[in-house]
Amino acid sequence: MYKRLISVLVAIGIGASSTAFADEGFDKYVEGLKVEAKQNGISDEILASAFDGITFTERAVKADKNQPERKLTLDEYIPRAVPDWKVKQANELYQQHKTTLEAIGNKYGVQPRFIVALWGVESNFGRLMGNYNVIEALSTLAYEGRREAFFRKQVMAALQILDEGHITAKEMKGSWAGAMGQPQFMPTSFLTFAVDGNNDGRVDIWKTKADVFASAANYLSKSGWDDTYTWGRQVSIPTLSKDLKGVQLEKAKSLQEWQALGVRKLNGDALPNVDIDAWLIQPDDQKGRAYLIYGNYQTLLKWNRSHYFALAVSHLADRIK
Repeated sequence: MYKRLISVLVAIGIGASSTAFADEGFDKYVEGLKVEAKQNGISDEILASAFDGITFTERAVKADKNQPERKLTLDEYIPRAVPDWKVKQANELYQQHKTTLEAIGNKYGVQPRFIVALWGVESNFGRLMGNYNVIEALSTLAYEGRREAFFRKQVMAALQILDEGHITAKEMKGSWAGAMGQPQFMPTSFLTFAVDGNNDGRVDIWKTKADVFASAANYLSKSGWDDTYTWGRQVSIPTLSKDLKGVQLEKAKSLQEWQALGVRKLNGDALPNVDIDAWLIQPDDQKGRAYLIYGNYQTLLKWNRSHYFALAVSHLADRIK
């Protein structure tokens, strides 16, 4: 309650003294984090470097609370998320790293174009990884209190990554929420899915492309990816079909069942004659874009629970040759 009151005072801007008050409370909170981390086996040396000079970072809290004023429709969002220049870069980078990507794709059973698409959507191919001190940002958000348990767990995971020697505290940069490196993994995701793609004994998702690609592929593979199939497709649906009224859009049916209900490819052609379950989704509303999605799309949603994210990745992957 005490630290929540402090964060409220800071958020509404009650004088310079409130910031000093917050810093005092934050410093005490950090001492508690250190005690817990030491109990978890983190060395004194790592704790000293990780927490050296960190302060309450108000801009991370503001970013966490910030919500867009207007939600874009998919017709507006997809061209912005997957512009032609990004498609061009995705294809160039695929060719540049083709040997590594295909070797990793074969190892993990993931089509390389999806690895590149995730890379492009998450961090613009490694150009936009965030410049926040990860320990500082995570500690701030844990202290702020609205999702303390989640962010406190991320702090402990980040300290474990440092203790294992994958990166230094100074180099551990990420987003305001603590998402790290080119695939933007949270620390717990790093510990679960990040792998050493070039066999140098370290897992570097910040600078080493082989580690970035292998970690993304491993995430998808362990989350249920099936490289036999793609993600799905945009479709046209009959607007006045009585048979589609009352259909639960997220209930799986076979492609032939959807075909019988009048669902078609976007160009009007028949759906593929393939035995696979599919879900019909309309993320905007009943007048917006419609998609038939497969299990691989559901796997993308495990990475990020946003249809807009999953569709941006899917559309970009479709445009990579």
